[in-house]
Amino acid sequence: MADYLVTQARPELLLGQPIVRAMPVAKCRNVGPFVFFDHISEHHFQPGSGVDIGQHPHIGLSTLSYLFEGQLQHKDSLGSDQLVEAGDVSWMTAGHSITHVERTPEALVRSGSKVHGTQLWVALPAEEEECEPSYSHHPKSTLPRSESMGVEICVIAGSGFCMESPAPMRSPAIYAELKMAAGTALPIPPEYTERALYLVKGEVLVDDIALPELGLMQLPEGETCTITACGESHLLLIGGEPLGPRRMFWNFVSTRPELIAQARERWSSGDWPEVPGETDRIEYN
Repeated sequence: MADYLVTQARPELLLGQPIVRAMPVAKCRNVGPFVFFDHISEHHFQPGSGVDIGQHPHIGLSTLSYLFEGQLQHKDSLGSDQLVEAGDVSWMTAGHSITHVERTPEALVRSGSKVHGTQLWVALPAEEEECEPSYSHHPKSTLPRSESMGVEICVIAGSGFCMESPAPMRSPAIYAELKMAAGTALPIPPEYTERALYLVKGEVLVDDIALPELGLMQLPEGETCTITACGESHLLLIGGEPLGPRRMFWNFVSTRPELIAQARERWSSGDWPEVPGETDRIEYN
């Protein structure tokens, strides 16, 4: 029988915002190039409050933010200042060093708001982990979609299902959003060596094996797996070709421990690019 390893995302609180962290966990350190998977829990903010993640650094990765509901304001040390709405892709490549902030826009802080979405980290290929940093924003209207027989697929990043996202993925991979009506089925072809499904909400079977809500299921290599929706369901598919082991400390990802040590020292000493107009910084514990 094929091996379907299921791990349960664990609840955490990130600077006042409830999240569930699906990866990394002991039994799933990465899926293809994806090394980190936070599900930003559905949350209502009262007037006067919102997401407020101050200046913090990254190296060696790309961050990929994708909202189901709500808005965030992205600012970074390159001078980017971008409103990110539900369905958009916010793609930031850290390379050798970048700093950014993510906040609820001021208008929504005043009125109160709702937020729900994800942030994933994508490891860079070893030869590119010290590349120049960059940022790109991809509106919802630019992402490829298909809809047929009660199944809607949106390719957020990478390529799959005969579609390709405009987001600048640097290695073979897929990140797709799947919405399925009750009673529908969807085969997941073995387009990539490593694949995993995450159930945001609903009730599904994967080859007759139940995937619980907030569960991450690693799919067997080389096999077509079929999702059957027992009720209206919302899932995410990630996959790709493995890049090899990565070291992680706080917000730093690298193949080389000396690069992480240098980044720690530089951030502690203040030798790091700053986000224009920002003074507060988040320090690691």
